Amino acid sequence: MIDIKLIRENPGLIREATANKGRDPLLVTKAIESDEKKRELLQKVETLRAERNKLGKDDIERAKKIKAELASLEEALKLTSAELEDTLWKIPNPALPDVPVGKDESENIEIKKWGEPRKFNFEVKSHDFLGESLDLIDTQRAGKVSGTRFGYLKNEGVLFELGLLNLGLKFLIEKGFTPIFPPVLIQKEVMASLGYNNYGFEETYCLSEENLCLVATAEHAIVPYFKDETLLEKDLPKRFVGFSSAFRKEAGSYGKDTKGILRVHQFNKLEMVSFVKPEGSQKEHEFMLSIEEELMQKLNLPYHVMKMCTGDLGDPAAAKYDIEVWFPSEGKYRETHSTSNCTDYQARRLNIKYRKSDGGTDFIHILNGTVFSERPILAILENYQEEDGSVKVPEVLRDYLDKEKISPKS
Repeated sequence: MIDIKLIRENPGLIREATANKGRDPLLVTKAIESDEKKRELLQKVETLRAERNKLGKDDIERAKKIKAELASLEEALKLTSAELEDTLWKIPNPALPDVPVGKDESENIEIKKWGEPRKFNFEVKSHDFLGESLDLIDTQRAGKVSGTRFGYLKNEGVLFELGLLNLGLKFLIEKGFTPIFPPVLIQKEVMASLGYNNYGFEETYCLSEENLCLVATAEHAIVPYFKDETLLEKDLPKRFVGFSSAFRKEAGSYGKDTKGILRVHQFNKLEMVSFVKPEGSQKEHEFMLSIEEELMQKLNLPYHVMKMCTGDLGDPAAAKYDIEVWFPSEGKYRETHSTSNCTDYQARRLNIKYRKSDGGTDFIHILNGTVFSERPILAILENYQEEDGSVKVPEVLRDYLDKEKISPKS
């Protein structure tokens, strides 16, 4: 949720920012109208309360009239306040000034490229073919058990995932992050506060009878960790690295990536979350990106970094980077990592503040970023494949798998 003061002072700027994210700029107009009505009603309520407090014992009739008027005004104030809050929750977080304006992912900007895609002298195989042929991934049996967009990880596939988890966890702990295993079920109102469900829960698995939602990333349970708390400035930044299963309906991806486990309903993910002072959030964002890059360089996977345009940011993020890794079977880069600066948007909804050294308080800035999901495994299969159908193990993971190569089962 953005600050109503920001809307009052810069209505044109917020209308433009809202439109740049593909949302209706009339929401800003509606918020201004509700805010003005709320302040008008509040003034009337305060005036009547002040008059009531000055009445003597003999002013019985006037006291009755004031009571009736207050009841009506307070009900109107309650409804107007709810209307204002509902509108404010639908207004996205304005993008930072250096974010490119664009309508969708086609207008994202490449800002960096690392590594050269390997040149193969044989016909490359896809990650889904390699995963099945090496008995690392089984989507056919998962389909019988769970349906489409599910998969079993097996054999070295499991060791790959555990290796990535250990590699990432150790690396982040060395960087000063606190390890945490969060719950995968959170209250629906808490999920709503994160800002990803401003227009509904179509992409989210919810247990309506228990008012709980399954997280789509560990971030969803870590970001609210300090809900309704005020941290101390001297204790910032607070950094966490958390692991959990992630659950996504993928409702809008019909027909996309139907083979393998690139886009599934359930997967495991290691995520980082930072709570920082406002003036430090952009620097923290670059720090998170550098961590993601260093991890991909350890795996020696060619990638490029994309700066998201306004239309591809989503509602909570004010700025976002994606790392996309080269998939030779497709001849293109595919996303494996993202990192977002959500500024104070989520903190306002969750009421997470910090107390400054001068005694004042302010809302904290919150950032998140991918450490590892299962997608790098797929990139490894494609980029490290050999002509005989085997896959070499990246050097940094060999201790976890206790082998240098995965060969087809005889």
